[in-house]
Amino acid sequence: MSGCAQLHHRAGWLLSALLALWAASAQAAPAAQATTDVPAPVQAALEQAGLPATALGVVAYPLPDEGARTGGKMMHRRTAALRWQAEQAMAPSSSIKILTAVVALDRLGAGTRGRTELLTEGPPDAEGRLAGPLYLRGGADAQLDWGALWLMLRQAREQGVREVPAGLVLDRSLFRPARPEPTLPPFDEYPESAYNVVPDALLLNGNLIGLSLESDSQTLRGRLSPAWRGLQLDLSALAWSERPCADWELDFGRPQLLPAPEGQGWRLRLEGSFPRQCQQRQDMSLVDRQALVPLVLRSLWEELGGSLGPAVQEAATPAGAQLLAQHQDRPLGELLRGALKSSDNPLTRLVYLRLGASVARPGEETLAAADRAVREWLAEQGLDAQGLVLENGSGLSRRERIRPELLAAVLARAARLPLAPELQSGLPLAGVDGTLRRRLKASPAAGRARLKTGSLNEAVALAGYVPDRQGRPWVLVAFVNHEQAGRRGRPVLDAVADWVARQSP
Repeated sequence: MSGCAQLHHRAGWLLSALLALWAASAQAAPAAQATTDVPAPVQAALEQAGLPATALGVVAYPLPDEGARTGGKMMHRRTAALRWQAEQAMAPSSSIKILTAVVALDRLGAGTRGRTELLTEGPPDAEGRLAGPLYLRGGADAQLDWGALWLMLRQAREQGVREVPAGLVLDRSLFRPARPEPTLPPFDEYPESAYNVVPDALLLNGNLIGLSLESDSQTLRGRLSPAWRGLQLDLSALAWSERPCADWELDFGRPQLLPAPEGQGWRLRLEGSFPRQCQQRQDMSLVDRQALVPLVLRSLWEELGGSLGPAVQEAATPAGAQLLAQHQDRPLGELLRGALKSSDNPLTRLVYLRLGASVARPGEETLAAADRAVREWLAEQGLDAQGLVLENGSGLSRRERIRPELLAAVLARAARLPLAPELQSGLPLAGVDGTLRRRLKASPAAGRARLKTGSLNEAVALAGYVPDRQGRPWVLVAFVNHEQAGRRGRPVLDAVADWVARQSP
């Protein structure tokens, strides 16, 4: 072999050896240096908050570069750049909404919609009278408000329906049980608050009605909005409270819905006490939904010139019923954007129930079916569900648990699925909107990190995506579980997000 040929041979051998060495190191080396130590800024935040490091669980790592794939496989093994108590099942609070959103988007599709239907068993006669009842069938419509119901009833009137002597049938049969809330204990001492509403398949206006209370030093006045015919507000049982106006709910008792005198509708009696020199206006769950829906429907129907018999039943709609009118909510992808940005518990619970209804077996309860759907999705993704405890999919639970490493893996999978834009657009933008609008404003994460928050008295969380200084997206999941987490834990989580945002390759 000539000297030139030997030189070329040695150069080729050296190049092959270098390429082999590079490939081996790329497969074996982590994407970022893993650490099992809490970073100094995070440790400082823990100490300032008076929280032990054992209260924190965190996983953070950069997402793999799509260009590093070859033959459908990753060219390197992904290893957490920050990992602390990642394998401990912890309370995720509202960050568990990410899991519900990902599985629902993947299983149901971003374009699916809930609907409400108004049906009859046959057309009206020449005088506008129906032989049977009017059926209102719930289809997990998240946006069935007063105006939507009015429009459906108007469409029925325009088709000639005027008199319904047989009354009304409410159909909540999409979920099993049809009304879960009577069997559930109150989550906290404010069961009438909007965040505590337990959804069913026919949830008119979120089961909320506006309550305005106003007092001076001697007199208390109140009103309901809308002021539905057949519903009276009774303030006679309310006493005076010595608390500040801002703490008015602490002495607000559970309202009582009582038959009005002479059977003329209902009387809503407020109990407890209310401060002097105070004004408050809130949408609250004050009236049982089984009374509220017929009351509102009857009031609207009569305003439209119709009449409705007194009977109200709860039953499934007959198979041959004819559709008079319907209402649909926005596509699921748009609904979840609102649910994630504002951390809407009832809306997320409704989506979780939709997921269950889509896979429920005969006789299976809807919540159990939703739990099964989530676990089956995780198994298909090759993810271990060990330690996962689901109750309602929204995080408004003291039982729900998930390992930080599992939720991080869900986020990593979601980033590679077609649903990724829908999920990421729904996550609050740090320092800009949603539940993060007042946080991380002075951090490099501001305006860049997309993170779902979580907040209970004993559990706070951040989970989502944080770009580092070079713009690489990282997955971040951080939980603080401690009896003082709700008061002290958020600065610790913000320190973790800030630490990620300041990393460089």
